[in-house]
Amino acid sequence: MAQVFANRVQLTGALGVMLNSMIVRSARALVIAAAVAWLAYVWRFSAAALAGSEIGIIVINGVLNTIVVLLVADLLWQSSKALIAYRMDLAEDAGGTEDQVARSGRLRTLLPIFRNTLAVFICAVAVLAILSGLGVQIAPLIAGAGIFGVAIGFGSQTLVKDVLSGVFYMLDDAFRIGEYIQSGSYKGTVESFSLRSVRLRHHRGPIFTVPFGELGAVQNLSRDWVIDKMTLNVTYDTDVELARKLIKKVGQELAADPEFAADTLQPLKMQGVDSFGDFAIVLRLKLMTKPGTQFAIKRRAFMMIKKAFDENGVKIAVPTVHVEGSGEPATAAHQLEQVVKKAPMTESAETCQPYKAPQALKGPKHIDTIDEAQ
Repeated sequence: MAQVFANRVQLTGALGVMLNSMIVRSARALVIAAAVAWLAYVWRFSAAALAGSEIGIIVINGVLNTIVVLLVADLLWQSSKALIAYRMDLAEDAGGTEDQVARSGRLRTLLPIFRNTLAVFICAVAVLAILSGLGVQIAPLIAGAGIFGVAIGFGSQTLVKDVLSGVFYMLDDAFRIGEYIQSGSYKGTVESFSLRSVRLRHHRGPIFTVPFGELGAVQNLSRDWVIDKMTLNVTYDTDVELARKLIKKVGQELAADPEFAADTLQPLKMQGVDSFGDFAIVLRLKLMTKPGTQFAIKRRAFMMIKKAFDENGVKIAVPTVHVEGSGEPATAAHQLEQVVKKAPMTESAETCQPYKAPQALKGPKHIDTIDEAQ
């Protein structure tokens, strides 16, 4: 009913979100209080019976204080969470100028961290308030917590390093949610943050959860603009001036294409001859686009350049192997081939007759000759 009433009021804006949340949480608090009172009546629970003893007074005051603190903490947390969610929704739908887009990206980056920090703060204050209401001295607890925190800081230097590094990354505005970054062997789109780590989605799917202390130098590939430089190999008989004009025409057509016009900051052009290679003239090309869009534009540019070169007789060079023999060995081989062809068939036949062993080397006759000699 409270939710229906809040919807009928139709409050808008940040104030409306907070009031709607307060109405809903207040109604829930009243329902909880009524349920507790009904249970006390059913169980014949009498607060007056406990009020006569010192322990009873402490228990009653502690319970009432705990209920009030929990209700206030829940109200603050729900209102803050609703307001942060409202601001994040506005940041995701924000458009307009580049400054507005950058501001919305920064808000989507910082608000989740602020929400987590606020939740820890509210819980800590609520626990201390409850303990104070129960008669516990919280001043020694706070002092002990400070000493304990120092001890934890010395014992878990990596955790402290991660948290502090994350704070300075946020202050420096090094990256935001939705941006593509690279740090060492880690790269991907920033998906979310925690107090000590960042989640990166690789363009092939895997997710990296990287502690802030291990990021080091961060290369942000999603800011402002990007320049993509390419090389193209053409044969040595190519008219370089004609190739330059064709590439310039392709760049102008791409810049006028509705699919790529909004992402092209400077059209494709040839900067000149980069070098003379072993088999080709190397041409240098340059393209300036918005971050992340250079890949599609470059692929389309290569297709159009190939078509324009084919239509105008410009050849793209490829590595080839040319084998050539000297004159004298070739002439000798040709003369040998002619001699073999002119040789008489009879000579070939005589040459190809089977071999016959001499009579003196045949087995039995040779043995008889040896016996006669003896």
